[in-house]
Amino acid sequence: MTAEAGVATIATPDELDVPDDTRGAWVGPAAMAVVGGLLLGVLTNLAQGWLPGAWNQLANSGAVWSAVAFGAGALPARRGGVSRAAVGGLAAEAGLVLGYYGYAEFGRDGMGDLLFPLVWLGMACVAGPLFGVAAHWWRRSPDIRRRITGLAAFAGLFGMEGVTAAWDLHHASQAWACLAAFVLVPLLMARTHRERALTLAAAVPCALLAYAVVELPLQAVSG
Repeated sequence: MTAEAGVATIATPDELDVPDDTRGAWVGPAAMAVVGGLLLGVLTNLAQGWLPGAWNQLANSGAVWSAVAFGAGALPARRGGVSRAAVGGLAAEAGLVLGYYGYAEFGRDGMGDLLFPLVWLGMACVAGPLFGVAAHWWRRSPDIRRRITGLAAFAGLFGMEGVTAAWDLHHASQAWACLAAFVLVPLLMARTHRERALTLAAAVPCALLAYAVVELPLQAVSG
């Protein structure tokens, strides 16, 4: 039983945490997440050549890549606990990095210095589990605070990209597109009007925090 806004509700099977006690419960989903990540990593590399002008930067942006980890964490919603969501997010993000730079190495002119593949792989080890768990909280938690936190963290990534496009790159169209996603994620994915409003409010500090701890260090490394 959970109480929300003074109304008692019963947790559905989707919200109950099922123990991951067999090897198959881990290996199959993790392998699928790696393969999916590899394919999407190649696709994002190709998309940089397909998208016109400054739009090509969105193909391998932090928000787009982390959305893959979020999806990997959300997909096994009917089975498995938070640990499987974290592993799925990690596997998907690692696959993205390997797919992107693997294609750059063997399908293009080479990936160049190993610094950036290692930087992105290190970030994948943090962002993958983080957004896998965020998706698990959003889809399965009976606690409104966790649902809001998980979805706000995801929306905040698009806010971060919007700030970067507007403040650092001066790309107005891309900034508006990212900010539209920043607003639409809570509006379309939250459960109630109350959660939509609270998630949008919480996403603002998440966006600023992501900009401070992700974009600024990346700019320093790039410089």
